[in-house]
Amino acid sequence: MNWDRIRIFLAVARHGQILGAARQLRLNHATVGRQLSALEEELGAKLFERHTGGCTLTGAGEALLLAAERAESDFLRVGTALAGTAEAVAGVVRVGAPDGLGNYFLARELGALAARHPELTIQLVPLPRTFSLSRREADLVITLERPKQGRLVVRKLTDYTLSVYAAASYLDRHGPIRRQEDLAGHLFVTHVEELAYSRALDYAATLGRIMRRHFECGSVVGQMEAVRAGHGIGILHDYAAIGFPELRRLVPDLRFTRSYWLIAHPDTHKTRRVSEVARHIGERLGAARGRFIAP
Repeated sequence: MNWDRIRIFLAVARHGQILGAARQLRLNHATVGRQLSALEEELGAKLFERHTGGCTLTGAGEALLLAAERAESDFLRVGTALAGTAEAVAGVVRVGAPDGLGNYFLARELGALAARHPELTIQLVPLPRTFSLSRREADLVITLERPKQGRLVVRKLTDYTLSVYAAASYLDRHGPIRRQEDLAGHLFVTHVEELAYSRALDYAATLGRIMRRHFECGSVVGQMEAVRAGHGIGILHDYAAIGFPELRRLVPDLRFTRSYWLIAHPDTHKTRRVSEVARHIGERLGAARGRFIAP
């Protein structure tokens, strides 16, 4: 059986569509379609139901997926053992991270690591979403909650805090805000509740009961920019807010503590490229821990 065709099959099964798999594999979508058809002909079984919205695995496809993922894991384990003898840090490592940490900390730190290793490509994906290691959406994933199930390698990176902030220009117009009761009537800059991807994002409910007027934004960067521009009051990451001198922390007794967890796949976490990126993330977060917890 042709492994290249199995690799294409896995990509389509994980993306649920030929076009997405083609982009990941950097192949023409017609080539992907032809290779799938050739694999089906070789096996004498239909693997996907193809329709306008994407591709759905058939019973035969589900069976092949289980076998293909076992074979892929074996290849990865062998690759890990062989790569352990190599000196250079080389290859591609994709890191999925919450957008706050990704944009306000990891972009700078991982950019520095990539600059030191010419043969290493780091793909930082800082998005407000979850990532699947089993579907190979990332090699390393940083989450807001410790996973409770799955065959994963998990380590806690750090706790971090969030506080209530407004821009100095906003306070110049509206006056001081010292207590939770003072927040009533102000515009609350917050996330879109139905797009929340983790229960750890429930801190906004505390102010939502007091502040009835909302501007909701799906990204941490968008919320930060709206608050910095003086349009309203928001709950911001302390380690990010410290970089903007125009921001003022309000209601000192109101603070939220959450955690970051680093997750890796057991088949790849020992590869030189993945372990080096994971080590760097842990070291840099450890060195900066004082920034992550508000005094």
